[in-house]
Amino acid sequence: MSVRRLAPDAVQPASFVFDAANENWVDQQIAKYPQGRQASAVIPLLWKAQEQHDGWLPRAAIEAVARKLGMAPMRVMEIATFYTMFNLQPVGEHFVQLCGTTPCALRGAEALKKVCQDVIGPQSTVSADGKLSWLEVECLGACCNAPMAQINFDYYEDLTPENFKALLEDLRHGRPVKTGSQIGRSGSEPVGGGETLKDPALYDGTVIGAGDWQKRVTEQRKAAAEAAAAKAAAEAEAKKAEATPATASKPATDTASPARPQPSSPAQPSGAANDTPATQGKIDDKSAGEADKTSKLRE
Repeated sequence: MSVRRLAPDAVQPASFVFDAANENWVDQQIAKYPQGRQASAVIPLLWKAQEQHDGWLPRAAIEAVARKLGMAPMRVMEIATFYTMFNLQPVGEHFVQLCGTTPCALRGAEALKKVCQDVIGPQSTVSADGKLSWLEVECLGACCNAPMAQINFDYYEDLTPENFKALLEDLRHGRPVKTGSQIGRSGSEPVGGGETLKDPALYDGTVIGAGDWQKRVTEQRKAAAEAAAAKAAAEAEAKKAEATPATASKPATDTASPARPQPSSPAQPSGAANDTPATQGKIDDKSAGEADKTSKLRE
């Protein structure tokens, strides 16, 4: 990871103040956050300060953002030096960020670096006319159309040493330029246009499936419709049956077999109670004598 330092004191401005339009914008950003959470707006404010100050962040701007948010200047400095989206050195009117990651490197980014060095000069320096500066950066996410570069806010893709040099010269002299692919590629399709799915027969449906697919699909749709209709009819019949009152039936106690009287019925046999004479409360003398006689005979 590269070390990121502030620009030398010789190029640092003495002060920084948001202009009226940006001050209003800043207040709107801070208002998005609840009281005590204003520090959450630090990145938007740093970005706006960089935009106002010719594309780079001086120390005075970092300190101004810290005061605006009630933060320690060192905390804001940590954020500004961590994110590479913040430029800590002066940049040209057209700041070229050249991708040097693997896909672009494989497609000729090294040759584009040579163009930057010849046309602009060393990295992180501004051309004598103040129009151009450049920096090699990590992947910018346009790998399909490598090699590419981001210049200010726009992407320029499918670069070659020849068209890249011409692009830089057009920017330097204020001539109109074309963003995106520099070779006429549409989106991220192959160079020269798409080479697949060109046969018109692929789109008339004749090669879908085997046999008469149209007849098969028609039969499947018909069977599905019939099944849906049958299901709907069955559900309607079930609802109709539920709506019909059921025949009233007698309680189970009323339909019990006469041979098995209910516990509360007077016809309940009393033999079980007589098996335990004590349940009658008092044993008469005759019954006691008969029981004693029987006991002696058994002996």
